[in-house]
Amino acid sequence: MIPIQQIKLPTTGIEELHAEAKRDGYDFIDTLVDEWASGVNRFEAPGEVLCGHLDHGQLVAVGGLTIDPFTSEPGTGRIRRVYVRSAWRNQGVGRALVSTLVQEARKSFRCVRLRAENAGAARLYERMGFTPIDDPDATHALFFEDLEDRA
Repeated sequence: MIPIQQIKLPTTGIEELHAEAKRDGYDFIDTLVDEWASGVNRFEAPGEVLCGHLDHGQLVAVGGLTIDPFTSEPGTGRIRRVYVRSAWRNQGVGRALVSTLVQEARKSFRCVRLRAENAGAARLYERMGFTPIDDPDATHALFFEDLEDRA
């Protein structure tokens, strides 16, 4: 089992994760770090959480859950700022991280949306039950009542 835990910034390893994301062309970790530092978003509203996977005390994966700021639909969460360092990809870390965020989302939201930044991420989300959606602010959604109806 891959341990995923709630984190607060700054944490050991965020600098390396941030630098790697930037080299990979992903600026959303800039936003994560800047918004945390300024207090704009610290994942503190009801239902919100910032999680990560630490390997030997170093942060190697991060992702958060917030109230979706891009919709007025009540009960909608958003998985955001998900990044796994390249050396830890394809080992189940991303799946464990997103699974934890989905478990947390089920406690407070009726659905959760996200924006997949690349085809590999989209495939992972779809394997986990997310459905592609046609929305300018999100690429995928997971509706919890749909899952409960199928059970």
